[in-house]
Amino acid sequence: MSLSQIDNPEQSELAPEPVADAPAPRPSDDQQVTILRPAGGWHLINLYELWRFRELLYFLAWRDVKVRYKQTALGVAWAVVQPLLTMLVFSLFFGRLAKVPSDGIPYPIFSFTALVPFTFFSTGLTQSSNSLVGSANLVQKVYFPRLIIPVATVLSALVDFAIAMLVLLALMAFYRIAPSWHAVWLPAFVLLALATSLGVGLWLSALNVEYRDVRYVVPFLTQFWMYATPVAYPSSLLHQPWRTIFGLNPMAGVVEGFRWALLGVATPPGAMVLASSTAALLLLVSGALYFRRMERTFADVV
Repeated sequence: MSLSQIDNPEQSELAPEPVADAPAPRPSDDQQVTILRPAGGWHLINLYELWRFRELLYFLAWRDVKVRYKQTALGVAWAVVQPLLTMLVFSLFFGRLAKVPSDGIPYPIFSFTALVPFTFFSTGLTQSSNSLVGSANLVQKVYFPRLIIPVATVLSALVDFAIAMLVLLALMAFYRIAPSWHAVWLPAFVLLALATSLGVGLWLSALNVEYRDVRYVVPFLTQFWMYATPVAYPSSLLHQPWRTIFGLNPMAGVVEGFRWALLGVATPPGAMVLASSTAALLLLVSGALYFRRMERTFADVV
């Protein structure tokens, strides 16, 4: 006991004894503690984690659809206005003035059949490239697989594609063109367009977080890609092996596949589709790997 406590006995009775710091409470056995650490290096896609967040994928895709046509005068009609107007321009300048061949098919439906999948590709590419930056608040506050954001954006473009397909079927009926049994391959070509759009979208969305110049590059890229794809002209103008090499553009195989499946084009795009599928697979895998590598920096940079 100190001298100050002897001089003041009341203080000595009321002053508590010093207590050592108590250890932090440990979680009980029935409590689960999840520790989130950023992954470093190159990592593959965790498909199980994506499946766990499948409901979030659905709601984000549906949100993109509603936001796209919110407070618009024409609504979902915008899904067909762009390809229809482009078809009219192509029919006038390439079909009538330049006399570009169309493999014996009326030029308007020849070009529109190519514009439907290419518009789906360009819409998914454009929207997904800016998806992470547009969802910055969500990325910074809540944990979920960031891959869901560009995937949901590309999937939402399927709604526009379905509407444009209905218009294409109506045009086929107008020109009295009936699809052959080759139409059973149509879902495979849609999947190829989806993989191409997602692969390029993963690259650009990850790059756009670090370099905001990407949003200025995307319009030029989609326009250049359209003219590098046989949308306004047939790939039959090229001879082998250049026609197969031309298929390294994944959308070339998609466009020619659509014409072969729906319009009955005589030349099957077998080798071209094989080259396009290989290129699309490389784009998708490399884009997913790069996206996963940069994912740990998104919340800090975006």
